[in-house]
Amino acid sequence: MDLDQLARTAAAMVQPGKGILAADESSGTIKKRFDAIGVEATPDNRRDYRELLFRATDAMKNYISGTILYDETIRQTASDGTPLVKLVEQAGAIPGIKVDLGAKPLPFCPGETVTEGLDGLRERLTEYSGLGARFAKWRAVIDVGEGIPSWTAVTANAHALARYAALCQEQDVVPIVEPEVLMDGAHDLDRCATVTEFVLKTVFRELYEQRVVLEGMVLKPNMVIAGKTSSRQASVDEVAEKTLMVLKRCVPSAVPGIAFLSGGQSDEEATAHLDAMNRIGGAPWRLTFSYGRALQAAPQKAWSGKPDNVAVARRAFSHRARMNGLASMGQWTKELEERVA
Repeated sequence: MDLDQLARTAAAMVQPGKGILAADESSGTIKKRFDAIGVEATPDNRRDYRELLFRATDAMKNYISGTILYDETIRQTASDGTPLVKLVEQAGAIPGIKVDLGAKPLPFCPGETVTEGLDGLRERLTEYSGLGARFAKWRAVIDVGEGIPSWTAVTANAHALARYAALCQEQDVVPIVEPEVLMDGAHDLDRCATVTEFVLKTVFRELYEQRVVLEGMVLKPNMVIAGKTSSRQASVDEVAEKTLMVLKRCVPSAVPGIAFLSGGQSDEEATAHLDAMNRIGGAPWRLTFSYGRALQAAPQKAWSGKPDNVAVARRAFSHRARMNGLASMGQWTKELEERVA
């Protein structure tokens, strides 16, 4: 394990003004998104869409620090024969890879899941590293509802996250540790805060037990947000303050950066919340983004599978990347968003 290399890569992933593009949608997930824009989810169409993003020079060079790829994508070549992973590197971003195999039902815990994929992970990490991946991602899913999450579900997922992170660092691959408390449901802001604190404290205890070096990882948590069907939705400032409060209680300062997931927020909501946290200041870690849908919804709609729409789709992607880059430094404004729009 090269600790200096891990720390350098992790720091580069959360550098000021940039964030991580999550382009690691599974074949099933991207099919749902393509269905919404009337595009058949063939391997070539998936390739063409991701090539569109990776060749968006303005966004990739100026606002994207790293790109999370899917197993199919890291093996694909662009229309001119260039490996897609090379397009990411040529744009100055760091290639990464999703390595978990998805959330599956947790025995004797109705309504809860545990993420699988530890079996054979060491060998897969060796292969992915050879294909160019310098970081990896593993997502744990924590649902909130009547009587859940259970201690069993939280500890099972935290343990798996920690074992994954240790295996990554053994291979000199930076782990993105992603424990996501879902915003589905009717729970309020305080309930989300309580669950998020429980989850993060459990995750960092397990990371310690598995001897994971905190300087060589990136945390990808949810923001503290009320459930989608809650009768009271919190303001931008409330979300920012509550999220920072929870993180300061749970996340050691040795962690170089926190790259938030958007978790079903709208494009502008995800940007506004990130900006508000950075405006508050005082955090011991860099606060940035690792967005999927919140970066891609606009370019996907603009593209709609038509080659003639590639240029406008790239402009839409660059705009969202720039807005979030500004938010990661506390420099975004709603007025700028509206003026550009």
